[in-house]
Amino acid sequence: MSEQKIDIVVTDDHKLFRKGMVGLLEDFDIVESIYEAGNGVELLELIGELDKKPDLVLLDINMPEMDGVEVTKHLRKDFRDIRILILSMEEAPQLVAHLVSEGVNGYLLKNAEPDELELAIKKVIKNDFYFSGSLSGAVLQGLKKNASTDTGSQLKLTKRESQVLKLICEELTATEIGEKLGLSARTIEGHKYNLLEKTNTKNIAGLVIFAIKNSLYKI
Repeated sequence: MSEQKIDIVVTDDHKLFRKGMVGLLEDFDIVESIYEAGNGVELLELIGELDKKPDLVLLDINMPEMDGVEVTKHLRKDFRDIRILILSMEEAPQLVAHLVSEGVNGYLLKNAEPDELELAIKKVIKNDFYFSGSLSGAVLQGLKKNASTDTGSQLKLTKRESQVLKLICEELTATEIGEKLGLSARTIEGHKYNLLEKTNTKNIAGLVIFAIKNSLYKI
């Protein structure tokens, strides 16, 4: 079965970087259509004009007129189904954690190899989250260091929800989790929804961060 083809918007105020990114994306089998925006305002205007909304936005943090953080808030309010992958030179675990809490699905450093960019896109589409290989260790170790057992112990998860949460953190899809637990993918999606509600997180990336930070998943 062929992979799902997706539409992507590259959002960055540096035109040379943006054009180079478009050139890379054109070689990826998973990519159908590619659009460009020079800042957050242009991005929101573009999405508003498109009949078929993009599946993924590649988003820089530092941009004029409207930066990546502000754009993320608007996208999560008006276009919740669009996934957001941050592309940045800033290697800051706390920034990553903050952006995830705002609703981004992943974070990739701009000096990553093309193969990792392709992997990140596929992971975000398949699993709803991805963190740069060179950054994820620092992010997760930082969360582990500052882990809290209070919130985790007070959270009332069922045994099944705990099982599903563990498998989500191990990057399994709803279908794969269902096969492991002998349940339908639809039932797993229901457990995912309950977990998001109970943890007050916006997406799977936020749920994974919450689980690690509150010692619900050991790394």
